[in-house]
Amino acid sequence: MIGGTRDATTFAKLVGALNAAGVVWVFALMFLICADIAARTLFDDPIAGVTEMVSLSLVACVFLQLAHAVLHGRLMRVEMFLTPLEQRAPAAASAWRALFALLSVGLIAALVLGSWPDLASAWATSEFAGVEGIFTIPVWPIKLLIVAGSGVAGVELVRQLAHAARRAGRSGWLPIAGTAVCVLAVTWLLAGDVEPRAVGVAMIALVVVLIVLGLPIAFSLLLTGFLGLALIKHDVVIATRTLALAADGTVSDYVFATVPLFVLMGLFVNVSDVGRDAFRAAQRIFGRIYGGLGVATVAANAVFAAITGISIAAAAIFTKIAVPEMVRQGYTPKFAVGLTAGSSLLGMLIPPSLLLIIYGVLAEVSIGALFLAAVLPGILLAVAFAVGVVLMAWLWPSFVGNVKRDARAENSGGALEVLLGLGPVVALIVLVLGGIYGGIFTPTEAGAAGALGAMVIALVKRRLSWRKLWDVMSETGQVSVSILFLIIAASMFSRMLTLTGLPQDMAAFLSGTGLGLAGFLGAYLLLLLILGMLLDSTSIMLIMLPLALPVATALGANLVWFGVVTTIAIEIGLLTPPFGLSVYVIKASMNDPTMTLATIFRGTFPFVLITLAVTLLLMAFPQISLVLL
Repeated sequence: MIGGTRDATTFAKLVGALNAAGVVWVFALMFLICADIAARTLFDDPIAGVTEMVSLSLVACVFLQLAHAVLHGRLMRVEMFLTPLEQRAPAAASAWRALFALLSVGLIAALVLGSWPDLASAWATSEFAGVEGIFTIPVWPIKLLIVAGSGVAGVELVRQLAHAARRAGRSGWLPIAGTAVCVLAVTWLLAGDVEPRAVGVAMIALVVVLIVLGLPIAFSLLLTGFLGLALIKHDVVIATRTLALAADGTVSDYVFATVPLFVLMGLFVNVSDVGRDAFRAAQRIFGRIYGGLGVATVAANAVFAAITGISIAAAAIFTKIAVPEMVRQGYTPKFAVGLTAGSSLLGMLIPPSLLLIIYGVLAEVSIGALFLAAVLPGILLAVAFAVGVVLMAWLWPSFVGNVKRDARAENSGGALEVLLGLGPVVALIVLVLGGIYGGIFTPTEAGAAGALGAMVIALVKRRLSWRKLWDVMSETGQVSVSILFLIIAASMFSRMLTLTGLPQDMAAFLSGTGLGLAGFLGAYLLLLLILGMLLDSTSIMLIMLPLALPVATALGANLVWFGVVTTIAIEIGLLTPPFGLSVYVIKASMNDPTMTLATIFRGTFPFVLITLAVTLLLMAFPQISLVLL
């Protein structure tokens, strides 16, 4: 037993060391890109090979941190099946977890087997990235990290499998029986001649089932993509090689660095208490209005959104800042949490938006154009929330509460507090968005410059200790690896769907029905709302876009406008039961047992309706999004 504990501790240290290397590597990318910007701008002498170094680094960082994400459960999953089962029948829940771990181990083994030949070839041929005579970098170390990082993650999954199997007890037959059934079914299908479209339909159904049952979403997409390719090609080796290709090539693109860099900027902004300063400034501006504190919450969320691009961060921060103040001034707790959750949606719509970045990469649309197209819709949604707050304060006092004007808004010195509160915010907005629209930065460079600027603000405000710095770096790494690994998985699933021909068939069918773009958008919005009740925003986008983009293109939709509509429609899912991620974040941030999830969901309902109305308005009038382009 003592030896086993020592081995577990040693393994945990190995996982921690790999994760730390990935965390520091991501942080170093910020300085590398900023140094390149400075060298290019000041000396007209850019650093050679930055694009190649950053692109390869992203792949390395994902697999360095993958085992840590698996160990600590950071890969996104739906718990609506497993959590209740854990409470009612712990042994059965452990059996399901053992089955999921076994499936994941098989995937990781296939990934290692598929990546090994690439590693051997890169070593033998001295394969490199870059341009000879200017800059070259060998690629075998990155491929080695893919194999090694996947291998360590596989070991962790084996440990989880063993632990879950022990806890399952007599229910442990389920993983064995489930695996046997799966193997027999796949063997039978491989031996037959299954039509590709039938495979596509089956895999879409299977991925939904696996996600709902609780297999991490990334592994669900990888598994169905792998099985689908194996069935279509009648060759497991091809599926294995494609899996390795997706792992190596999907995120090895300079533009994907926007993900960790904007996450890093948002977390630095969080540490610097810019959200609190923006809220106090908004109090000074809107406090005289009846219901003004609610309007101030919306305004502060809008300002915070313009420098972070992450809805969940806004929900967590303003739960601690705005909710207690609103309750103190007479607002009902239900309205206070509902407004905080609703206005947090602005984080993913007002640029810079992480969800718009992901859409731009997947749809191959200019991220700068998406940011510009989201400006007016973001303002429109914020104004709609503010108007809704004022109207509800006057017309629905039983829901909003016995609100009163903020007396502190009348005090002297308010203008100075507004300037001090909004100064850093304005500086970051000008740096990031001004740099993009002014042609100074690419979106990736804007993310690096914004992260460095946010770090400087945190240092100047003396809010960044060494411990907080490490926490920010570590959280950036874990958020980034969960998103980037999910993108890798979605790429595998998308490759499989493309081979089935389903997206093209769907586009041709809908084009011939006569329903047109309006009919498609209606069905698309309904599907996004349903998926939003179960999945997180990123997962919905990654699953739906391979099917929706060909249809939208065939129907003549502007893909920039379509991206804005998709983003705001997906965001509604943050407020809808049973998943409602923003609602769960607010519940966790409050740490108040009297505030139930049902109460928070009821509080968000008016803001769901407001957001839905704005979404329909954007669908009906695309020029609202496109007028600035």
